[in-house]
Amino acid sequence: MKNVELTGLKGVGPAVKAKLEKLNIKTQSDLLFLLPTRYENRTFIKNIGLLVPDEEAQIEGRVVVCNIVYRGRRMMVMQLADETGFLTVRFFTFNKYQAAGLKPNTIVRCFGKTRKISSGVEMIHPSYQIINNNDLKPLPKTLTPVYPTTKGLPQAKLRQIVSLGIQEQLKQTDELLPEVIVKEMGFGTLEEALVKIHNPTPEEFYNADRFAPLKRLVAEELIANQLALRRIKKTTQSNPAQALVRNTLIKALVGRLPFTLTHSQERVVNEIKEDLKKPRPMMRLLQGDVGSGKTVVAALAMSIAADNETQSVLMAPTELLAEQHLDNLRGWFEPLGVKTVLLKSNLTQKEKGLILSDIKNGEASIIVGTHALFQNKVEYKNLSLVIVDEQHRFGVDQRLSLVKKTGDNDSVAHQLIMTATPIPRTLAMTAYGDLDTSVLDELPKGRGQIKTIVIPDDKRSEVVQKITQETNKGRQVYWVCPLIEESDELNYEAAETTFKTLSSELPTKKIGLVHGKLKPNMKTKTMVDFKNNIHEILVATTVIEVGVDVPNATIMVIENSERLGLSQLHQLRGRIGRGEHESLCVLIYKKPLNDIAKQRLNTVRKSVDGFYISEKDLELRGPGELLGTRQKGVIGLKIADISRDAYMLPAINRYCADFDNKYPGLSERLIDRWVGQQIVYRNV
Repeated sequence: MKNVELTGLKGVGPAVKAKLEKLNIKTQSDLLFLLPTRYENRTFIKNIGLLVPDEEAQIEGRVVVCNIVYRGRRMMVMQLADETGFLTVRFFTFNKYQAAGLKPNTIVRCFGKTRKISSGVEMIHPSYQIINNNDLKPLPKTLTPVYPTTKGLPQAKLRQIVSLGIQEQLKQTDELLPEVIVKEMGFGTLEEALVKIHNPTPEEFYNADRFAPLKRLVAEELIANQLALRRIKKTTQSNPAQALVRNTLIKALVGRLPFTLTHSQERVVNEIKEDLKKPRPMMRLLQGDVGSGKTVVAALAMSIAADNETQSVLMAPTELLAEQHLDNLRGWFEPLGVKTVLLKSNLTQKEKGLILSDIKNGEASIIVGTHALFQNKVEYKNLSLVIVDEQHRFGVDQRLSLVKKTGDNDSVAHQLIMTATPIPRTLAMTAYGDLDTSVLDELPKGRGQIKTIVIPDDKRSEVVQKITQETNKGRQVYWVCPLIEESDELNYEAAETTFKTLSSELPTKKIGLVHGKLKPNMKTKTMVDFKNNIHEILVATTVIEVGVDVPNATIMVIENSERLGLSQLHQLRGRIGRGEHESLCVLIYKKPLNDIAKQRLNTVRKSVDGFYISEKDLELRGPGELLGTRQKGVIGLKIADISRDAYMLPAINRYCADFDNKYPGLSERLIDRWVGQQIVYRNV
């Protein structure tokens, strides 16, 4: 395949070229592998009278009226009609020429998502075109692809460019999969697969076997993904690391713990101990369900680093969580003579100077903090171990910069990556194949049971009654308002509204409010006040998903629970049940529930097993949200779907085992085509 310049395509000048490069498209042939994230079905017109809420649809109607109105904010509101009914269409960004063009009796074709209002349904910001009866535009015969894009590059323009790229380059596209693999797996040609993925017909796409023409692309991407992960692991383990062979301090620390380690914790600590003895870097993913005791395992790993007179860091996603880790670690380590410090942003210059000095001269053995840990001015004397809590909250390039800050010695640090999101085995193989995996699969004794109930929002008064009873006993309550729309503003308003409603319903109760628009210091203060039982009820958005440990909190109320994925519901539920008292999780939903939402809520209601829940989440939603694929660090899949395509992995792993020897030179080209620059971020 030739690397033909983008500017050779009609409509691609220097400005558009720069925008395409932000999408990692540098040549015309790259356009073929900019794959749709979803499709819109614009192949038919739906009658307005048949529209239902929350569906994408295309309608055609006559403009009855179009006005610019001011209802809190400036908007353009249009009424459309066909023989079956009326539809309100609302725009928040528009210009006066648009309003002038939408005169009464103009025929307009709209495509957008409907939402429920008191009088029926409406559309917000649909794409639209004015239909000229003398020049009727035919409906497309194939689905309309929606591509990942960037600011200033609208979908219509991007579709036009991709279409031109396909015309120019399709016949020049190289087949990179060896013929023996293509035949063995029963694939069609690459050319056929590319045509189908960019423009499938509805029959092909909605057919039960719709992926038959795409299997070729899926397998090619999974092979590239596995080859990339093998390369990362090989590169990483070729770096030297300090062999941490002494581990006597670990016994002293275990002896001081006020509880007995679970068998699961003992097993994982032994796995880590063996890794740290080797002169190559440990690369281990520690999965543990909410409350399974990952922090203790981290502490025992850090004790080995301290025993070998080296430093270790624990990086947390928030200052509040970092402070909680510090309290635990200081309580365990200071009686053993091991100095533990916290590096955070809101310290005085003098405090920060003293801590930085202790880190630089090696006085501080254990360093806890947030992203502040990898700033240039932080110099470590002898860093040997990096532990990252809730890995998906950090870009991997940040982690890379920390791993290389080992100080005086010429080595890289060992890494322990912790997550409370249990990751299904097939997903871990694909996304974290460069890491060895340890699993904490039992909970410590002495935890209160968590009961989960699912109720409609018209029974909200019963929930308020229950939290009144519980707070009267001295217990505390979380009330979570998740994202309602893809809008921080609406989400913040929902939390504010709930806060005001509860404050008026429960005037004698002390209620706190936390959301994403609060300044970090106010957010931290409110969470600390809740931890210290100053607030009896905490109204929050999902910012508390990874939060402080409040053993006295025994009720978790989650509104609009049908809109959240299972893993997120499970994470939020994990904020309670941390003390000895029985706890209650209340999932409030809005009627009516579709079948998938019913399955989701029923799964959480009947199980507290995070691994079972994550498998169901993968089955019902796909991998994107489980991993947070927007984070640099997961090798994002463009077209493969882990839950659907897992059956291919055993064969693909077999092909990859000896791929470089059998097909020299092909690995690089496959990785370049499918993984591209993502591999840079995993090379840690």
